[in-house]
Amino acid sequence: MPHVTIADQPVSRVLAAFAARARFADLPPAAVADTRRAVLDWLGSALAGALEPPARMTQRVVATLGQSNDATVFSAGRASAAGAALANGVASHILELDDVHKGSTLHAAAPIIPAALAVAEREHRSGQAFLLAVALGYDAAFRIGEAVNPSHYRFWHPTGTAATFGAAVAAGSLLDLDQDAMADALGSAGTQAAGLWEFNADGTMSKHLHPGKAAMNGVLAADLAREGFTGAGRILEGDRGFFRATSTGFDATRVTDGLGTVWKISENCYKLHSCCGHTHTAIDLALDYRAGPAWKGAADLRSIEVRTYASGYEIVKEMNPRTPYQAKFSLAYCIAVGLLEGRVGLDQFGPDRFDDRGVTDPAIRSLLKRIRVTVDPEVTARYPAEWGTRMTFTATNGTVVNLAAAFPRGNPENPVSTAVLETKLRDLVSPRHGLGAAERAIQAVNGLEQCPDMATVFPDLIP
Repeated sequence: MPHVTIADQPVSRVLAAFAARARFADLPPAAVADTRRAVLDWLGSALAGALEPPARMTQRVVATLGQSNDATVFSAGRASAAGAALANGVASHILELDDVHKGSTLHAAAPIIPAALAVAEREHRSGQAFLLAVALGYDAAFRIGEAVNPSHYRFWHPTGTAATFGAAVAAGSLLDLDQDAMADALGSAGTQAAGLWEFNADGTMSKHLHPGKAAMNGVLAADLAREGFTGAGRILEGDRGFFRATSTGFDATRVTDGLGTVWKISENCYKLHSCCGHTHTAIDLALDYRAGPAWKGAADLRSIEVRTYASGYEIVKEMNPRTPYQAKFSLAYCIAVGLLEGRVGLDQFGPDRFDDRGVTDPAIRSLLKRIRVTVDPEVTARYPAEWGTRMTFTATNGTVVNLAAAFPRGNPENPVSTAVLETKLRDLVSPRHGLGAAERAIQAVNGLEQCPDMATVFPDLIP
């Protein structure tokens, strides 16, 4: 385990020293297994998302940035490491099925794994080096995200901001940066960190750009640092650094608590529904109600009261979405479609389900009118450690059923097996690239620890 000295040192330096000294042997077996799971879960979203329109747009732009054969761009050939990180990062976040972390409210896979993969391919690093880089990137991103949350989340999208540091650490690890160069990489990453929530007002593609740009900026920051390009040495805790600029109540100790002994990737959460993570606990409760003895059909429901936490409510309060994208951020719609159809997957967000007036399906429209979403102070007080929801289902005959949960399925507190994640990957990849590609992807992830050169793993995975 790398030695971590914290007293009287800037937090930024402590994190840089840890990341520079860490080796694969320092990872406990559980952290290695959790890193493989994270890569497995990411790969399904990345391969499926690579065919979506925002991904195709990004791939075309990346192709104009210059000729390079550094790294794989899924479904679009090759590009520079920075370009591949951008394209694959965008693709990974489109379907809203990539992972999430409660304390930092951050989707780590989409920005960090594309950055790590691109550099690992270009530098011909081993699978073990790649896994270490991913674990270190998650650690840095989650810790920094926790340090600035929850106030950071009011304006800033942590997947674009805090994850930029994680992408830089992952790339820097693969470049074998020493602690001074790693500190420079963090400095350059932090000054590029960005991502504003205003995209949600219009339902625009900027959300997909955030992880792609974080991945690209992380690669750029590490590459510059290897050349001797300097960055702010106190980028996190400085008087004009990231903490003070983006948070009204930061806690710098969240970066260093347990550093080197607690691997944050083991706190990762996996999404089973194709929509914003703030909707998932409520969806699970709705599906539980649907599977229970009280369920007599949607027509039998007089009302549904949903009580959630304030930060999530601000993101998912749309009651009558007019586009598939808005629907993914509509708690009411996700509950309604889950109750009516028994699942909340990609099919539940087809473009034919919405128009300028909102939801087109009469049954869903009717149920939406009976759903009321409010903020619960007690649930809010437990956020972000818990992503809780309380729901009251009242039937037309007056029967009342109360359900509550603190964590959605896929969280460490409510876990799913690796077999479930493999099935999720097959369901995403097989319809788009064939079952053979899905099985090759699973086999590739299972063999990462024995891989001598990451440049050989993914180029021929899909057409």
